[in-house]
Amino acid sequence: MGTSIQERHAERLIDSCHAGLDLPGLTTEVLRRLPGILPVEAAFFAAVDPATLLFTSAVAQEPLADAGPLFLDNEFAREDVNKFTALARGPDTVTTLDRATRGRRTDSPRYREIMAGLGLGDELRAALIAGHECWGVLCLHRADAEAGFSGQELATLGKLAPHLAEGLRSSVIRERVTRDGPDTPGVPGAPGAPGVILLDTELRPVSINPEAEHWLARLPAPGPQGLPLPVHSVAARLASPPPARAPRAPEREPSDRHGSVRLQASDGHWLTLHSTRLQGPAGDQICVVIEPTPSTDIGSLLLAAHGLTPAQNRVTALVLQGCSTREIVSRLHISAYTVQEHLTAVFARFGVSSRRELITAVLTTHRH
Repeated sequence: MGTSIQERHAERLIDSCHAGLDLPGLTTEVLRRLPGILPVEAAFFAAVDPATLLFTSAVAQEPLADAGPLFLDNEFAREDVNKFTALARGPDTVTTLDRATRGRRTDSPRYREIMAGLGLGDELRAALIAGHECWGVLCLHRADAEAGFSGQELATLGKLAPHLAEGLRSSVIRERVTRDGPDTPGVPGAPGAPGVILLDTELRPVSINPEAEHWLARLPAPGPQGLPLPVHSVAARLASPPPARAPRAPEREPSDRHGSVRLQASDGHWLTLHSTRLQGPAGDQICVVIEPTPSTDIGSLLLAAHGLTPAQNRVTALVLQGCSTREIVSRLHISAYTVQEHLTAVFARFGVSSRRELITAVLTTHRH
């Protein structure tokens, strides 16, 4: 009887992932259905920018929410097992803490310094991959007991993960992409410049300009330090020195510590957040810039969301830049026949029949 109930919950969750829900609706369904499939104490479910793997939105159930800054510090500034970035780029996209530590949870700083104090034991983590891109992450926690997640439960989440990823990817496609941002001339009270936020190295706000306040009001509800999670996550990478590396490793800071994140604001406009570290007489500070996302960047995100192959993506990106077939042949060193073959496949993905229609479909996608 129990197995049958679990199967029904799993089937309904899978159906929800393919029902065209927006991100809030999908998140609600995931957190509502999962306990009937995999009994857990708490869950963390987040959407990420596939280009940088930074969180664009997230929901953390208690007791995880209050420990958000500690988890972010562990994720971006500490060496540990089962980092989301490692899962997204490695062969195993779903695994448990107990498996990674071979049953020695105390080998994990995340367990020792955060989870044990919250009464949590084993955790089951998944990078949610669709179309060769990571669109989100999921972390499920069990109470601190000797027994953790079983191999069967790991396999269950492994079967659900592609559907969850597809739901997240579909939410990007279905969200309305607005080309005329709120900085359009003629809109009363709209800021015409990027927003700037200065933070200290503890991620406490030092100063903020009016444009940033305008954009922040359109981002998810405040979290750690009173900042929306996307702002906190893009800054957290720079808040601490990079993890120590082996002597033979290249002595340079990894490029992904200077990333950006793209997300859709509550009013439908796409925003990009950038972060950088500043040095001066007042000490180190972190600057976060918030600005409308260029149409070309929105286009690249939607191309990834439609599951194009890398070759199709390269050709389509050049089409969006206005390149002719001859220019594409010259830049990519492929034949005109191959260009047309890729475009035919892309047209089919978007349901269009010409380059003009493709550009319109990519840059003015509407909710289905």
